[in-house]
Amino acid sequence: MKNGLTAGGELSQRKKLILRSVIESHIATGEPIGSKALMTKSEIPYSSATIRNEMADLENLGYLVQPHTSAGRVPTSLGYRFYVDALMESYQLTATEIISLNNIIRNKMGELDSILKSASKLIASMTNYTTVAIQSAYGVPTVEQYSYMLLNEKAFLLVMRMSDESVSTKHIRTETILNDEILQRLTAILNTSFTGISSDGITLPMMMQAEKEMGEAGSVIAPVVKAIYETIGKTEEADINFEGLNKLLEYPEFSNVEQMRRVIGMVEKKDDFMKIIESADDDKVNIFIGHDGKLVDNSAFVFKTIKVGGKAVGAIGVFGPSRMDYSKVISTVEYLSATLSGEHVIGLLGEPTDQD
Repeated sequence: MKNGLTAGGELSQRKKLILRSVIESHIATGEPIGSKALMTKSEIPYSSATIRNEMADLENLGYLVQPHTSAGRVPTSLGYRFYVDALMESYQLTATEIISLNNIIRNKMGELDSILKSASKLIASMTNYTTVAIQSAYGVPTVEQYSYMLLNEKAFLLVMRMSDESVSTKHIRTETILNDEILQRLTAILNTSFTGISSDGITLPMMMQAEKEMGEAGSVIAPVVKAIYETIGKTEEADINFEGLNKLLEYPEFSNVEQMRRVIGMVEKKDDFMKIIESADDDKVNIFIGHDGKLVDNSAFVFKTIKVGGKAVGAIGVFGPSRMDYSKVISTVEYLSATLSGEHVIGLLGEPTDQD
């Protein structure tokens, strides 16, 4: 063993223990951590001199840095990366947190954009960081099947089962006198000609043919096609939204005017976030810290892709200081993504705890 390293070049258990304690203490306080602070922790049964020597070694190895000569030490991006990959303990979401996330998913009835907006607000509140929600352009679903519910003689509910297995509904009002025979003919036409296509695939000749086939009730086609457009005719560009940007101001890492200007630049351009997301692994939680993710200094971005039917339809993530509570953030992002993707997550995250 040399300088606390094992024969394989890995950190010794003592160094791992001290590094984890430094990082978790710094995450909690935001202050440089010295040997005296670590001595108060029961899990570190070492003398002040031993802790100082180990921290000096960890600094030489690039895991810690001393911002001022008389100050304690803070983690580097390498230190955070090692912590996330090898030292961090998994956070178990509380029963209250799981119920809150599930209620959002259930109450929004499968509308991904509404779910992401509501979930972003909740996650920003839960973690006290900025939430980043992305809905992919190629994630806009098509209609797989149409059905109806007659409400009265001049109104009906158009029910659309989408390709992502969600259900969308539109309330259609018309001057045409309606009955089941007319609406059965309408849904037969829609299921023959208006399924599995994007908004660009709906043409004027298609609409004219549908009106012709509807006969005297042809005027119902215009409001129906308008409703279909509103459901599938979304922007071709990916939609990225930020929630809780003001929370960044609570962290001293972003109190520097120049630093905050860089962060605002990233948020306004959005390109930096999109490039990171597009180049990431769709099958795992992605964690980018400082320079290794083309981020501004002292920042981190954690996110996971949301898949439906094997296709990426968006992503949910958290942006904040590099000293963020990675364990809680990762578990929260992973749970929401897995739930929206239809995966089972109890085995992954453990049973919910009873703490609030």
